[in-house]
Amino acid sequence: MEQMAFEKKARQNGFSIIAGIDEAGRGPLAGPVVSGAVILSDSFSVPGITDSKKLTPKKRESLYKEIYAHAAGIGIGIVEPEEIDRINILQASLFSMLLAVKDLKIQPQYLLIDGKFPIPSDIPQETVIKGDSLSISIGAASIIAKVTRDRIMYEYHKKYPEYGFDRHKGYPTKTHKQAVKEFGPCPIHRLTFKGVREYVK
Repeated sequence: MEQMAFEKKARQNGFSIIAGIDEAGRGPLAGPVVSGAVILSDSFSVPGITDSKKLTPKKRESLYKEIYAHAAGIGIGIVEPEEIDRINILQASLFSMLLAVKDLKIQPQYLLIDGKFPIPSDIPQETVIKGDSLSISIGAASIIAKVTRDRIMYEYHKKYPEYGFDRHKGYPTKTHKQAVKEFGPCPIHRLTFKGVREYVK
């Protein structure tokens, strides 16, 4: 299946402004969940766009710059750890996707959403399982979300160096779990997550 198939189908159905949406950061024990929404033009031709998890950090960074240079529209949605704890990670992920759509300067007519859950929006939308590999718009959104979130976690590393956020970006690695055990949670930890909640004073 070629990467523009979902976009082509939407265009054939009369939608000309199509946004791909994806999130990064559902699994970590710390930091926000971040979503990207990306509108690409028909003539967009940057090779190598796919699920951000399949790319090296260097390749992600270079594609991130290319997407920013050539996309018709980019939106970012960020939901912080306190909110994740309050409404749960699935709701927070969907909310961050909605915020990313609202952040777009151009109003999309159709949304392609990674995963199986629609977002709370009146805009016509289609959910695509493994969309970050199957749709170029969703793949571009996954790169924007991942690089944006990684940069946030690098900044947090400067504030809380003992946890090693620059290396694992908040994901539950052995060293991260050990640091939580040793130092307790910091202000950006998700206090309802297993691996953190056991150490909440």
